[in-house]
Amino acid sequence: MSSTMVSNALARTLNTSKVSENAVTNLAEGNINTEYIIKSIQADDEELVQFLFSLGCYEGEVVTVISKLAENVVIAVKDARYSIDQELAEAIVV
Repeated sequence: MSSTMVSNALARTLNTSKVSENAVTNLAEGNINTEYIIKSIQADDEELVQFLFSLGCYEGEVVTVISKLAENVVIAVKDARYSIDQELAEAIVV
């Protein structure tokens, strides 16, 4: 296989991974062991927004998806881990 073909294959692979990463819109869709930067919290319920803020989930904060178990998403924010339900994970836009 020529070096040009290898380079083109590698470029396609890298472009594909960029597209799939950009396709993630909230933590419920996030990949395990991946860090995201929170862009916003979108929820109609002010209590839900305040609860997420109390966990350290606010715009600009780095959050990592640790695992997904049934309807829960385990996340790491700063030095803490939390298990949040699907509704909360969907409210965190990354």
